[in-house]
Amino acid sequence: MKDSTINQKKNKSSDHFSREDWASAYINVEKELTNVELTNFKGTIPKGLTGTLYRNGPGRLERGGQWVHHPFDGDGMVMAMSFKNGKVYFSNKFIRTEEWKAEEKAGRFLYRGVFGTQKKGGALNNAFDLRLKNIANTNVIKLGNKLLALWEAASPYAIDPESLQTYGISNLNGVLKEKESFSAHPRFDPGHHGDTRMVTFGVKTGPNSTVRLMEFQTQGPQAGKLISDNKYNFKGFAFLHDFAITPNWAIFLQNSINFNPLPFIFGQKGAAQCLTSKQNSKGKFWLIPRDCGRFANKQPLIFDAPEGFVFHHLNAYEEKNYIILDSIYYSDFPTIKPNENFKEINFDLIPEGKLKRCIFNLEGEQISEETLSEQCCEFAMVNPLFLGKNASFSWMACAEIKEGNSPLQAIKKLNHANGHEIFWSAAPRGFVSEPIMAPNQYSLKEDDGWILVLIWNGKRKGTDLVILNSSNLNEEAILELPIGIPHGLHGSWVSESTNSSQKT
Repeated sequence: MKDSTINQKKNKSSDHFSREDWASAYINVEKELTNVELTNFKGTIPKGLTGTLYRNGPGRLERGGQWVHHPFDGDGMVMAMSFKNGKVYFSNKFIRTEEWKAEEKAGRFLYRGVFGTQKKGGALNNAFDLRLKNIANTNVIKLGNKLLALWEAASPYAIDPESLQTYGISNLNGVLKEKESFSAHPRFDPGHHGDTRMVTFGVKTGPNSTVRLMEFQTQGPQAGKLISDNKYNFKGFAFLHDFAITPNWAIFLQNSINFNPLPFIFGQKGAAQCLTSKQNSKGKFWLIPRDCGRFANKQPLIFDAPEGFVFHHLNAYEEKNYIILDSIYYSDFPTIKPNENFKEINFDLIPEGKLKRCIFNLEGEQISEETLSEQCCEFAMVNPLFLGKNASFSWMACAEIKEGNSPLQAIKKLNHANGHEIFWSAAPRGFVSEPIMAPNQYSLKEDDGWILVLIWNGKRKGTDLVILNSSNLNEEAILELPIGIPHGLHGSWVSESTNSSQKT
């Protein structure tokens, strides 16, 4: 793996990668390890990198010979990679959800998956079983002295940050009702109003939708305490995976989506497969004032959204009477149909994500848009200390090709001031996951730190942890993990200084 110039020709995605290499990452994790020192690596572990990288994602994709229909239905497994005194220690554990324990005992799927996994027995055996399996597989964050494993359709599971032992479902000290949804995409306010906060939400969907916006303390003896809690009602069905924050606003995009529950009720599809884009209809942006901001107690603002579908937002910031929001847009809602095999999807037939900017004029209640990058990308982030500010740089996973859809094989750094891009590539046999930016805690420079990213190495059929210099994307170290990890979802970095300040 080395620095690479991204191919700028418009060719089929299959010209640039081996499907066998890409699909080989879809495996079951068979081992759970505790504090195994990673000794097989090249390069040097940066001295200033002290803390823990936590990752979550599907770790079990098959039971009793039956594969999940979509990897997002796989049971959650948390990993911890702890950096101490120039050494790295690896741990992993499955989250002991009630559903995981029942299926482990039975040796087969007992629950339907949201993305189409069915119990054996066809539609007849799946019809009218409307239980949602909490797989706790989407993200993992630290709040107070516990980790929270997140899956947005249910409440989080609490986990010990050292042993990764599962404590059980958490209602966050009485904040959540039983089985209440809790976003898998919290945002951490770096201190716009003096203190750091976790801002998050839950959504109750239907013909009308209710968003519950919550803010929690993150440091000191009161870490985990709820300090703001409001509910807002909006017209129409809402599919909300992510949102953005500025000092004064929480920004949501209500994608233009139809939900027809009948195929789910009658056992023919998973709930997510019943989502389809509304034709000739625009989504809506909801701009909700934060309690701590200067527009507190004002009514939310609503704007028409551009065409397209958004899973993830990069960042938002305020500039005079404007809000600027960067997001990754798809031309349509991507899904895997009931008769398709996720290991054999044709990338050329599904939409790619493109980085776009929306500019809200709060005085004229108008919105304009522009495309920042045509290149297929996902999992974009800024330095977490610059969240909600006019950040100069962002880092994201992207395709090896400049146009069209393809697996994510490179890391891109984008300079938002001049549009300059630099790349690190894992191609042709490597596939990247979400990059995590770990700021250098001894520097005030925005792009001083490290990019931590898990790579599926198709050559050795295993997972590597790659450490890149966040300024120039130079490779500082590559560490081989002792187990293979399937293509995953989200994670977080907890620095040693943050760890210490959160101990109670």
